[in-house]
Amino acid sequence: MTPKHPSESLTILTDLVLPSETNPLNNLFGGELLARMDRAASIAARRHSRRIVVTASVNHVAFNRAIPLGSVVTVEAKVSRSFKSSMEIFIDIWVEDRESGNKTKANEAIYTFVAVDDTGRPVEVPQIIPETPLEIARFEAALRRKQLSLVIAGKMKPEDATELKALFI
Repeated sequence: MTPKHPSESLTILTDLVLPSETNPLNNLFGGELLARMDRAASIAARRHSRRIVVTASVNHVAFNRAIPLGSVVTVEAKVSRSFKSSMEIFIDIWVEDRESGNKTKANEAIYTFVAVDDTGRPVEVPQIIPETPLEIARFEAALRRKQLSLVIAGKMKPEDATELKALFI
């Protein structure tokens, strides 16, 4: 299988925050943002694997900044690392200032997707070759995040989590 670059999976969704998508403070509902991130991550995972993909986990979500009614929101997602059948998708959320047009990072998330065949069985996906310094940093950190998840789930012994141990030794 030919390895791919993260840029090949880049997915950008831009939309407006409407009144029906806001809470009583007139900010975007967190669940609405999660749905937008899930859609973008799904497209990125599908672009990388060219297979049916399913959300395996939402590993991290940071709601750092409220997104007000009327804002233009851009969700950028791309595969940060792939494993055997799973892919980590890193998502950045940007809010565009209505007057200046400047974009500010508001939130971020990390999702994991698994590629499956028509019967729902996991299938192998291409590996990732990161290119930019940010892609390299996210690629390297993905293995630590995966090992941490496996240790917490009891699927890996802490002493076998070599990447995690390296942080503390």
